[in-house]
Formats: sequence, structure tokens, C-alpha cells
Amino acid sequence: MKINPYLNFDGNTEEAFNFYKSVFGGEFTANLKMSGAPGTENLPEDEKNRTMHISLPIGKDTILMASDIVPSMGHTLNQGNNNYISLHPESREEADRLFNGLSKEGEIEMPMQDQFWGDYFGSFTDKFGVKWMINYNEQ
Repeated sequence: MKINPYLNFDGNTEEAFNFYKSVFGGEFTANLKMSGAPGTENLPEDEKNRTMHISLPIGKDTILMASDIVPSMGHTLNQGNNNYISLHPESREEADRLFNGLSKEGEIEMPMQDQFWGDYFGSFTDKFGVKWMINYNEQ
């Protein structure tokens, strides 16, 4: 299983990642804007260009990833919710096992489900306040 850090920012993800890129080198493997997601046509104009997902390989098996919060969807950035542990299990069953086990007595943000980008994904805060993402990709 791979584990990658996932960060949240309040509108300056791309700026932060250009900085990280200047330090780590490499190229972004994804840089998606909120306007590219279904159902975002009603977002305020200043939020449409926010980053939905960006990723930068920083080592052989490590990818630094991030997204911007979306205030109009009720998101707020507080110290402590700007970091997730992103798990990438090797099967859908393992994704469910990890999600169900780690989220027990916690707060589910997004239940495990197939997403428009093609992955099986869910996110939650565990009972100790640690934020997790489970992301299974069949490829």
C-alpha cells in the first residue's frame, strides 16, 4: 500500500505547489481546476479557478497532493484540517476494510463510492481527529 501526504489550502494551492516544484523538481502529474468537475457551474467565479486536485511526485513512491477548499460549499480551512493521510490500497475490498475500520466512531466526509474521475474514493476524520482519504484505482 502507498501512503501520500494530501494538503488543503485556501485558494493558493497552485502557488504553494509551484514553490514545492521549485524545491523538489519534477512535473505535475495532475493539475485540475474546480471548473472541470460536474456540478461546479454555479460556483462563484473566484472559486472556479481554485485547484480541485494537484499532484507532484517528490520521490520514487511518494506523491505530494493537494486541493483548495471551496468556501461556497461550506468548507473552512483551520489549522489541522489542511492535512490528510491518503491511503492507496491494492483492492476495492481492502479500501472498504480500511475505510470501515478507521472511520469507526469518526466523522465521514465522503462515503466510499465510485467517483467521476474513475477511482473508488472516500474520506473521513477518525475518532482521534486525524483526517484520512482512501483512494483505490484499478489501474
